[in-house]
Amino acid sequence: MNLHYGNLKGGHMCTEMDNLARTGEVELCDRGLTQYRDALMNGSTSTEVAECLHTLGLLRPAASNSGTLEPVSPDVALSVLSQPIHRVILEQQDALAALHLAISRANSTYADVQQQRRAPVRPLLGEEAISASLEEAVRSCREELLTAQPGGGRSENILAEALDRDLALLARGVRQRTLYQHTARSHGPTLTYIEQVAKNGAEVRTLDELFERLIICDRTVAFIPNAQQERRQSALMIEHPGVVAYLVGVFEHAWERADPIPVVASCQRPPLLTDQTRQAILRLMVDGYTDASIASRLGMSSRTVAAHIKKAAEALGSRSRAQLAYLVAQSGVLDQPAGQQAS
Repeated sequence: MNLHYGNLKGGHMCTEMDNLARTGEVELCDRGLTQYRDALMNGSTSTEVAECLHTLGLLRPAASNSGTLEPVSPDVALSVLSQPIHRVILEQQDALAALHLAISRANSTYADVQQQRRAPVRPLLGEEAISASLEEAVRSCREELLTAQPGGGRSENILAEALDRDLALLARGVRQRTLYQHTARSHGPTLTYIEQVAKNGAEVRTLDELFERLIICDRTVAFIPNAQQERRQSALMIEHPGVVAYLVGVFEHAWERADPIPVVASCQRPPLLTDQTRQAILRLMVDGYTDASIASRLGMSSRTVAAHIKKAAEALGSRSRAQLAYLVAQSGVLDQPAGQQAS
């Protein structure tokens, strides 16, 4: 309840008492204040007084039952008037406490879920969830982006999206290093992408062997396939410092063994590293892999694998796959540096 000592024109009585019920406001008018002063001076006053004096409890019937009104101390009047307000406040405080109690039951659940989301190794299920987490991590990259892309070349749509993103990162000074398999050297769209990013500072190398997809942002978060789920539908987001450091070491070891792709004009292609590719094919063949398995591991078609094996058989005079495997193992071809074996 707000009390105002107001100056009402003409000293009118406080007749708008219904407003008090709606708004909790009442004014002590000039006439009421004068009458209250007179009551204090005389000890009592007549019953014909301003309504605001009754509303504010500043006058009460005299104990002598003389039909007069006697003044009440403002502190006493305030105490009486404020009791209902204090009661409402206490009720609201109780309601607030009950609300806090009800919400607190959700706190532990919220904390548990947040902890799971911040787990050192978090599974990502579905292409949408994987893409969203990858995009956020890559967009937040500030210093370094390491990627390993297995298989042959990627689709033109994916490469176009990657180009815009990677050029923006390079413009911000983010160092980028990417590993492909050797077969990417014969894929036109991938080579065009490599040319563009390499001109802006990115480094790209290729390997003959199979490796899993790997993305590492600022050496703080890494993404790898989830081997227990379908590859395109599941991935692992890793933020454990020790595991991320291990994956960085794996990448660096592969990087040191990989062959750089030189920046060349769009109308040219970098060396195909045919000797290294054939050496990798023969090594897997000797280990007993089928053409289809070799093709899958090296990111090429089974027809390409067969062509390499045929050329090796012709060079070594083999008439069967078993004989070729024996001759390859005995000839030391796999021990020779790439470029020195028969082609």
